[in-house]
Amino acid sequence: MARATRALHTSVTLHHSPAYPGHIPLNTFENAFLTLGSALVALIDPRRGDMVAALGETTAGSTLPKLRDAMLDSPEGRRILKERPRINSKTLDIQKFKALPDGTFGREYARWLEVCNVTPDSREPVHYIDDPELAYVMQRYRETHDFYHALFALRVSALPELALKSFEFANLGFPMNALALGASIKMKAAQRERLWREFVPWGIECGGSARCLLTVYWEERWEQDLRDIKKELGVWDPPAGASIRPS
Repeated sequence: MARATRALHTSVTLHHSPAYPGHIPLNTFENAFLTLGSALVALIDPRRGDMVAALGETTAGSTLPKLRDAMLDSPEGRRILKERPRINSKTLDIQKFKALPDGTFGREYARWLEVCNVTPDSREPVHYIDDPELAYVMQRYRETHDFYHALFALRVSALPELALKSFEFANLGFPMNALALGASIKMKAAQRERLWREFVPWGIECGGSARCLLTVYWEERWEQDLRDIKKELGVWDPPAGASIRPS
C-alpha cells in the first residue's frame, strides 16, 4: 500500500498544482482508491497514523465546510481561523504548564502527555484537502484531538480511544470517527460489550449536546479550571475505567 501511495503521489503532482505546501490534489478516482486502500490498512493496523489520517481526509466530504461555518459563527472560532495557531512542541511551553495548579487545563494536559508518553508533535500534516482554509480546519481538529483526551483524562488504549471517537463523531461529524468504531471487532468480548453498552451512548449523548469543540481557543485556557471548562462546554466525564486517574 505504501508503494502504491507513493506512486499515486507522483502521478497526481504531474497534472495538478498544489494549493499549499504538502498538498496532494486527487481526482475522484484517486480519492476513491485512497479511501478504500487507507480504510483497509487502517483496519488491519490502527497504528498506521498516515493511513488513518488519509481516510479522515478522503471521507471528510461536507463535514469540513460545516465545521468552518460553525467556527465563523463563534467569536473564538473566527479568531482561530484568522490567526491559524498550530500545536506542537515549539508553540507550547509544557514546563510552564507543569507549574500551573492542579485542575487547570494546562496542568492536566501536561499530566496527560506525561502519563500517556505522548508528544504534541505526533499528528500527520494534511495532504488531500484542496481548499487551504478547510485543510486548516482538518489540521486544527487533528492537533486538538489530544486536548479532548486531556479534557476527559482518557487513556490512549483501544476502549477510551473508541469512546472518544464516538464523542467526536457526535460533536464534529467526521465519518471517519464512526468508521473507526469498526475496530471494536478486534477487542475482547467483555471490552467490546462495555464499549457499546456504556461508552458509545456516553459519547453520542455528550458529544451531541456539547458546544462544537473546534470553536474553542484552547491556547487561551491553560489557566482555566477544567471543571469550569466542562460546565461551559456542556460536557461530562465518561464512565469509569478509561481514565488515567486512579479509580
